[in-house]
Amino acid sequence: MSVRALAAQALAQILGEGRSLTTVLPPALECAAPLDRGLLQELCYGVCRWQPQLQAVLDRLLQRPLLSTERSVHALLLVGLYQLWHLRIPDHAVVAETVAAVRTLRKPRMAGLINAVLRNALRRRAELAALIEADLEARSAHPRWLLERLQQDWPEDWPAIVIANNARPSFTLRVNRLQVDRESYQQQLATIGKIAEPSLLVETALTLTESVDPAGLPGFTEGWLSVQDAAAQLAAPLLDLQPEMRGLDACAAPGGKTSHLLECAPKIDLTALDQDAERLRRVRDNLNRLRLSARLIAGDARRPSDWWDGVAYDRILLDAPCSATGVIRRHPDIKLLRRAGDIAALAGQQRAILASLWPLLKPGGRLLYATCSVLRQENDQVIAAFLAAHSDAKEQPINAYWGRALAHGRQILPGEAGMDGFYYALLIKQPAVPQGASCSPH
Repeated sequence: MSVRALAAQALAQILGEGRSLTTVLPPALECAAPLDRGLLQELCYGVCRWQPQLQAVLDRLLQRPLLSTERSVHALLLVGLYQLWHLRIPDHAVVAETVAAVRTLRKPRMAGLINAVLRNALRRRAELAALIEADLEARSAHPRWLLERLQQDWPEDWPAIVIANNARPSFTLRVNRLQVDRESYQQQLATIGKIAEPSLLVETALTLTESVDPAGLPGFTEGWLSVQDAAAQLAAPLLDLQPEMRGLDACAAPGGKTSHLLECAPKIDLTALDQDAERLRRVRDNLNRLRLSARLIAGDARRPSDWWDGVAYDRILLDAPCSATGVIRRHPDIKLLRRAGDIAALAGQQRAILASLWPLLKPGGRLLYATCSVLRQENDQVIAAFLAAHSDAKEQPINAYWGRALAHGRQILPGEAGMDGFYYALLIKQPAVPQGASCSPH
């Protein structure tokens, strides 16, 4: 099957069935010829990244909407428009190859439509460019509801967030300092022609100038490195883990932060919890490659009675389920899969998990609340509500050179210092006041 047809089939599952890019792309890549896999990935990511813009153009070019039974044809038209608008493939090749792809989709009667739409797009390019420029949703390639939320939460910063979301993501490594130091690993990369820049904000981060297959990098199999954005590497140091402490990584899969906690403090007693047993296998695989170990438990963080052994934790990392609006540049299908109504539901889930885990923390212990969201309803508003409801909770301000301080916690916006969008808030559990004791100093 042609690479464009494979892309259309994968995208049809995203657009029509709500499946994620990370779910549908791997099987498609397996069906593609090795030389075509780069283009296949480019087409799938590119259409997801620019779909609001491409759809606005397609709506103007189609005389009537396609039937729901023609999802693959709809997706193929978006693939064709993406090539014309955003790739340096000759126009005639785009039209010819995209028309040919509809035949491999077993939709030969739609070949005339594909040809007519793409040729019309070329003839009307100036007109369509003006249409895009005049429509904020099309120009920004963001759904209207998300634009409105960004404008509300970040009135001065939303244009920069939009630009960062549409940019290609950085490729950042986390060096496992139990195995190798960052400087010497940077030199090893240089010997194979890979240029990497050390982060000024994160001691373990190296950002390459190009994306590569990490399995081909020196020491990957031996556990010298992991692929992880610098913003995500900030979590482990904030917890200030000490030897012999008992820790919980809630919502742990796929295990990037789990392994970093152990790299920072290999002698801790760490439990990694996730509701999805299948995803926990990825945590185990990561730990095995990095030569680290933790206790893995499949369970719901909202129901500790099902899995907790009753022994309190010194440290808890809650990397809460969220809208992932801070990592759109890395997962552009988020713009297609998220809906405005999802945010309140996610915030409710976040509040429930936080309240359920708090009794598991020792007095004097730390809980780090983290999301990869930029929406305040999931971030500082969750923490404000929690602090108001829990008198034994105190916020520990995060004083840092990264991100920006909010009323509660600290926010990194996408693209700042080259990082993904992340939010962190650090909570300390106050020791209980003995019954009958007075809080007065007199």
